[in-house]
Amino acid sequence: MAVTVVGIGADGVDGLSPSALAALTSADVVIGSARQVDLVPQDMVAERVVWPTPLVPAIPRVLAEHAGRAVCVLASGDPMFHGIGTTLSRFTEVRVLPHPSSVSLACARLGWPVQDVQVVSAVNRPVERLHAALHPGRRVLVLSENSSTPGAVDNLLRARGFGASLVRVLENLGGPDERVTAALTGNAPLNVVAIECVAEPGARRLPRVPGLPDDVYEHDGQITKREVRAVTLAALAPEPGELLWDVGAGSGSVGIEWLRTHPACRAVAVEPRADRADRVLRNAASLGVPGLRLVRGSAPSALDGLDAPDAVFVGGGVTADGVLPACWAALRPGGRIVVNAVTLESEALVTRWHGEVGGALTRLSVSRAAPIGGFTGWRPAMPVTQWVAVKPREDA
Repeated sequence: MAVTVVGIGADGVDGLSPSALAALTSADVVIGSARQVDLVPQDMVAERVVWPTPLVPAIPRVLAEHAGRAVCVLASGDPMFHGIGTTLSRFTEVRVLPHPSSVSLACARLGWPVQDVQVVSAVNRPVERLHAALHPGRRVLVLSENSSTPGAVDNLLRARGFGASLVRVLENLGGPDERVTAALTGNAPLNVVAIECVAEPGARRLPRVPGLPDDVYEHDGQITKREVRAVTLAALAPEPGELLWDVGAGSGSVGIEWLRTHPACRAVAVEPRADRADRVLRNAASLGVPGLRLVRGSAPSALDGLDAPDAVFVGGGVTADGVLPACWAALRPGGRIVVNAVTLESEALVTRWHGEVGGALTRLSVSRAAPIGGFTGWRPAMPVTQWVAVKPREDA
């Protein structure tokens, strides 16, 4: 029996459509958060169940306890937009009866075109994800976790040089006590933060394209330099939903810029040194991709048990025994591997792999103008030999 998921707003059952109300009133069991279950009229005979915490591990058990009964799960707004409906669909068949989402309601109140607004969820997610959405002139909605989120958003904006942005908090959307306010403290727990981004003079530009300036990263010199990084990301060719292994991550710059290309991209940074691993996490948070997964350890042993990647970048430790064979073996058919070699030893290794499995070798050389006495001359960086290969598809 399919589980019926009913979207409900702050206006409770009064805002439900006839079909949603019928599903709710005919249910044997109503499941939801404590706040959602409290919206159900007391004269309804259905058993009320509050989701336990943590929620996701408990779902199979809760569903099994009520197997064969008419189950109605309550969700806030649209259940398939950052909602429980998406999670439940991984475990069981669902019938979804949506309510207008908080995003639709917020845009209606503000007069904003929904399609032009970027949405960042801070519900059970770090608020640092907002960094990647901050660009002059953009409109952003932050789905708050609780009453403290507006203040956290304000602190982040000020730290990033966007303190001049117009910020409003929309509380209890659709409810009788709905309110739009500029106050960023003492807010209702159910709220959405609306931001019209204004960059202050001196605010750092962080475009979405690869090749961010080196100095936006905290690093100890172990970083793929800006120009080479841009070429490296082009060779890795990220597409939405794909997974990258950044092996020997250093500062994490390649994995971070892979994630910044699209919100659905995923990345694992593998780094053995504790100080560098800590920097990877700080860099990921400050650049808006705190979802970067960090594995502390040395390849190839640290790669055991990881999901098969769609792309692999090896920036450090390429000459360690077994690293390239492990990466190549794990790579999905059609996946890409990119190795940047700086030393003669690593260059010899990628040259041998090029001879065995093919691909392309490219020598990258970058020079930057720098003072030489009272004049200006070119100061070359160490050349990089880049090997790029695509793993053959099984049906090729």
